[in-house]
Amino acid sequence: MTARKAEPAPSAVCFTYLLRCSDGSYYCGWTPDLKKRLSAHSSGVGSKYTRSRLPVVLVWYESFPTQHLAMRRECEIKRLTHAQKDALVQSHSCPQQG
Repeated sequence: MTARKAEPAPSAVCFTYLLRCSDGSYYCGWTPDLKKRLSAHSSGVGSKYTRSRLPVVLVWYESFPTQHLAMRRECEIKRLTHAQKDALVQSHSCPQQG
């Protein structure tokens, strides 16, 4: 598992990410292409959940060598309470994606 850094590790295959929506809620997902997925969310086609809660901001991500590990981490995060997700975001700040 790779920590959040300015540039994702080149060996990373998939990412688990957390978005903060305009209503303060969180959306967690996984993707093999983080920039493309963020663009989709921002344009309103990323997911039904985020479409009605724009704008969204990437607040946390981790990279993984396999899709399976990224999906497993997504499931773990989805079981967290809102307060626990807040703590995760606070303990691991995420750089802006450009």
